[in-house]
Amino acid sequence: MRRWAANTAFIVLTLTIGLFSAANAAEEVDLELVLAADGSGSIDDEELRLQREGYARAIAHPKVLSAIGSGFLGKIAIAYVEWGGPESQHTIVDWTVVDGSDSAVAFGAKLVAAPRAAVSYNSISNAIVYSQNLIETNEYAGLRRIIDVSADAGNLGGVPLSFAREQALASGITINGLAISRPGSTRPFRGVSLETHFERDVVGGPGAFVVTVDETISFADAVIKKLVLEIAATPEIQRQLGALPLDKTKR
Repeated sequence: MRRWAANTAFIVLTLTIGLFSAANAAEEVDLELVLAADGSGSIDDEELRLQREGYARAIAHPKVLSAIGSGFLGKIAIAYVEWGGPESQHTIVDWTVVDGSDSAVAFGAKLVAAPRAAVSYNSISNAIVYSQNLIETNEYAGLRRIIDVSADAGNLGGVPLSFAREQALASGITINGLAISRPGSTRPFRGVSLETHFERDVVGGPGAFVVTVDETISFADAVIKKLVLEIAATPEIQRQLGALPLDKTKR
């Protein structure tokens, strides 16, 4: 009962704060994107380093920069979050406008240099609540808003996942997923594969998808293709940039 009260207080507080954002001063961007990466105990220090370096390289990759440049405004706002247990969500790199190579490289440099912060197990639900609050309290107005959740295990603890998901979708936020399948990862999850858990319980909204990292596709390749799918608004541009077709993507 005490845990439920704490979880309820967490979501009420974070979503209430969102109502008081400075919307009138918002800078317009094509996309507000929260990269909510798994920083839980199942991710060791070496894996965390490789994960951050993968995102840093991907954001500055020519295909991703071309996707950003193809937008109506030619710029996006990105924040990078790492999460663990219900009380462990951390903004590793705060909102940054990426509009070309220089800003992308600067974002990546901050990402790889930041200290580790998240601890404990996998509360995907509280990561979604935290990410939604980041979107609703920032100084940007995106034509689209996306939370991108990556994890190597299913949701454990925090507010009910269905409730966190529904709140984000009701706010017009799309949730995409990166399911990390590798030796030592926690799979299957409660009788289903991690991919199925993501498809059924985590992702949602217009064009939502899951990309799987396994022995057939590297983490770096998956992140590049995933970012192109998220940033480039049309399938035609996605195809031109090589993000479609993607066998391991479920849309």
